[in-house]
Amino acid sequence: MPKNEMPSGALVLLILRVLRSGALHGYAIAQRIHVLSSEVLHVEEGSLYPALQRILLKGWVSAEWGISETNRKVRFYRLTPDGLKQLEAELSGYDRVNEAIQSVLRTA
Repeated sequence: MPKNEMPSGALVLLILRVLRSGALHGYAIAQRIHVLSSEVLHVEEGSLYPALQRILLKGWVSAEWGISETNRKVRFYRLTPDGLKQLEAELSGYDRVNEAIQSVLRTA
């Protein structure tokens, strides 16, 4: 895996988790992931916006237009109740896989 590349499938989990704290626009989502990961993870626009569109269509987030802190028209994304359920499912799956990987690393 190249340096700072996010593991496959992790982006949706991270987006949902970041939005649990409140509505954010796309750039702010990417920045929050970058900062919270101690600047290890970098979310490219080419990955972020298609992922946001997919989870919007699935009903896991809602979106509305607003004005950013830099006075630009942006789309704010908010976690929906279905998105919260999906976040819980994603976290459970992540925990299960992570534990399995840790088990192999400890015993192999």
